[in-house]
Amino acid sequence: MFTRRGILLASIAAGVIMPNRNARATAAQPSTPVNFDVPAGSCDCHTHIHGDPAKFPFFSGRVYTPELASPEEMTAVHKALHIERVVIVTPSVYGPDNSATLFGMKARGATARGVAVIDDKTPDGDLDTMNQLGIRGIRLNLATGGVNDPKVGRPRFRAAVERVKTRNWHVQLFTSLSMISAIKDLVATSPVPVVFDHFGGAQAELGAEQPGFADLLELVKSDKAYVKISGAYRASRLAPDYSDAAPLARALIAANADRIIWGTDWPHPDSVTPPGRKNSDVTPLLQIDDGRLLNQLPMWAPDEATRKKILVDNPARLYGF
Repeated sequence: MFTRRGILLASIAAGVIMPNRNARATAAQPSTPVNFDVPAGSCDCHTHIHGDPAKFPFFSGRVYTPELASPEEMTAVHKALHIERVVIVTPSVYGPDNSATLFGMKARGATARGVAVIDDKTPDGDLDTMNQLGIRGIRLNLATGGVNDPKVGRPRFRAAVERVKTRNWHVQLFTSLSMISAIKDLVATSPVPVVFDHFGGAQAELGAEQPGFADLLELVKSDKAYVKISGAYRASRLAPDYSDAAPLARALIAANADRIIWGTDWPHPDSVTPPGRKNSDVTPLLQIDDGRLLNQLPMWAPDEATRKKILVDNPARLYGF
């Protein structure tokens, strides 16, 4: 029997899904020109697509509802940033339905890869189809919604590894440093690559000596984990350059430049529903200048060869470009 997700996957594979009709340009576009030479084949390793909810309904258990963000808007961002490749990640608002991510990947073509969200009801056949369409990992969210108990995180991590260990996939975690410390032993022995989102959840104002950051550095240094130096505005309050995130980025790069990747986190969803509002009320996207964010990278990695690793070589290896 076909599941709804299975039917949508087959439809996307056949090109049946119609283009997103969202015409509102609410998602941020870069306003600052890039001030360094971005190497050919560079990749934005963390983005999302928020499709027309008539075609891609949100998950009923979501904790927020974002504004829409289309593949066309994403393409405009990357043209301005001179970024050729992209990784689209299924956000928590869709639960285990990856249709919007696959829609975005299809719109982008061969320069796109994806990271899916699954649950224990996701059939292996769906994983096979998603692999053919360019999915290269699954995302485990141990942050949004307050899932921060290691008694929950450890078995969920083990289950994720079991689902992908026979595939050339990885497990991506959106989590905190405390959770990283709690599952460090599992990450160190994982048979599949492990990727941590957004500086591993480190907070810039606490510096490189904050609890748990040394564990993250150790996993990176020993080739046991990748870290996305993405969404600096999530780690720092010092807009617009988020200068206190620089020591974290430099420490991670110094630990092992071969395990660092970069991303925008476009379209910059605000995952906190304001007090007094419902999770179904639309929360505006954050207006982040991705040109200005990308211009921080030469300050974190002054060496051109190191930047090429972060922007080109490491994503090519991890996502199979």
